[in-house]
Amino acid sequence: MNAERSIPRRGQAPQPRRGAVLMGTGLQPGTTGPANEANGFSGLPDADSGVRDTPLKSGASVVARRQVVVPNPHAAGWKRIAVLAFCCLGLAAFAQQPAAAPGLPPFTISLTPGSGQPQDVDTGIKILFAITLLTLAPSIVLLMTCFTRIVIVLSFVRSALSLQGVPANQILIGLSLFMTFFIMAPVWEAVDRDALKPYNAKQISADEALDRAAKPIRGFMLKQARVKDVELFASMAGLPPTAPDQLPLKVVIPGFIISELRTAFQMGFLIFIPFILIDLVVATVLMSLGMMMMPPMTISLPLKILLFVLVDGWGLIIRSLVQSFGI
Repeated sequence: MNAERSIPRRGQAPQPRRGAVLMGTGLQPGTTGPANEANGFSGLPDADSGVRDTPLKSGASVVARRQVVVPNPHAAGWKRIAVLAFCCLGLAAFAQQPAAAPGLPPFTISLTPGSGQPQDVDTGIKILFAITLLTLAPSIVLLMTCFTRIVIVLSFVRSALSLQGVPANQILIGLSLFMTFFIMAPVWEAVDRDALKPYNAKQISADEALDRAAKPIRGFMLKQARVKDVELFASMAGLPPTAPDQLPLKVVIPGFIISELRTAFQMGFLIFIPFILIDLVVATVLMSLGMMMMPPMTISLPLKILLFVLVDGWGLIIRSLVQSFGI
């Protein structure tokens, strides 16, 4: 016989094993519930031993059973880990708080007359203007320079060659930007000479610098724009007869954009003509040979690339674009 098992005495119920279900209750030792309380089980261990006698009512006799309560060691361990993690997070958050700089005075902007801080107001307005200028810089480069015409013509060249992704968009845009810098160099030099340098030397005010900077840009756009397009927006704005140098930029810029689009589409049409002829010749030859199942693009694409390379197509396109601006 196993020495660990004890033989119950007469009149004493056997002790249940750990994890065993009590007979007639459906509950395990150490649990509480209405069924336990109704049968006389409290399920609460003694404070000193963790084991208590629970009476079991069976007719007129009461049999004492010993209920073994097994504590769960994992619950206390998880509680300690949670408290330790909460303390560590609190210390880390406290350590990441930046220390106040004792030597830096607070920066304030006041618009109240007589506040004694007019320079702060001027600095704040300059910062706001600089941020706005940086936001509108892409639109200024795209719409007030020769970038629009160049990038559209280069896109027409790629479409005429029946090439979908060669050259890539990044290459076309980069080439357009460098050509824009090259063509607009005289305008930038005039702006720097007449407006930026005198303003940095504090010889002129900011308003006068803007007026001087607008003159070279206005002259470039009026030189490239058609008279009909500028008159269209001048009439819609309700302006009286005005000299070209006195036209506001809100009239000159949209007229210049429409003229650039028209010129770019004209150049794109001229670029498409030789490549369309190659497609027609290839399609006619394939039909005469009875090769109706052969796609004409398979034969015409290598011929287009060969013709474009033999005639130095990129040099012709770039030269035509630069000369179209009168340079």
